[in-house]
Amino acid sequence: MFITLEGGEGAGKSTQAALLYDRLLIGGYRARLTREPGGTPLASAIRSLVLHPEASLHALAASNLTGEAETEHEPMLPMTELLLYSGARAQHVVRLREWLAAGEIIVCDRYADATRVYQGVARGIDATTIATLEHLVTGGLLPDITFLFDVPVDEGQRRRRRGKKTGAQWDRLDAETSAFHELVRQGYLDIAAAEPERWIVLDATLSPDDLEQQIWGLVKDRLPPQTMSSS
Repeated sequence: MFITLEGGEGAGKSTQAALLYDRLLIGGYRARLTREPGGTPLASAIRSLVLHPEASLHALAASNLTGEAETEHEPMLPMTELLLYSGARAQHVVRLREWLAAGEIIVCDRYADATRVYQGVARGIDATTIATLEHLVTGGLLPDITFLFDVPVDEGQRRRRRGKKTGAQWDRLDAETSAFHELVRQGYLDIAAAEPERWIVLDATLSPDDLEQQIWGLVKDRLPPQTMSSS
């Protein structure tokens, strides 16, 4: 089974992904917690670049990855961002297929739907380009269940600012405008409404405990018995 968690910044999906993973392990299931971008060493390296608060040629030079003393700030283009995310996903999908073939339940913090929303709806790259690249990269691998953590933009941003004060990582997407995040939120809601057979929309203003209970109640009856660990 392949479960993904989607939502805007500050929605709490990463916390719930970890809680769901723990629930599965406690229940004796073979489970895997992963995320995008990430999930493999190369994909994680791409994550470090694409989400860097100052993702640019200057950031690369500072890390001695270019081999040049380049100090020009070169903003990342939307198409560059799309291709980097897709490259990380291509690496990850190979692992996802291996884990699924081994009978593991995958809990994934973001997947291809994030690209449809962030690079498609919010960045303005046309849907045909997004869909073509998605099919090329994923080979049609879709989640069985996708949870959308819906939270008002101002609340999500408030949570992220609070997290930053306590040491949480602040990335390039956190620095985007409220208008950008409104596009992200509406983009997710539109996709979820168009594909109700896969998507479950959750009120992410609920307490973490309430969300955890709600998610587990929705997942447990769908779990295939053959994934139960024999140990």
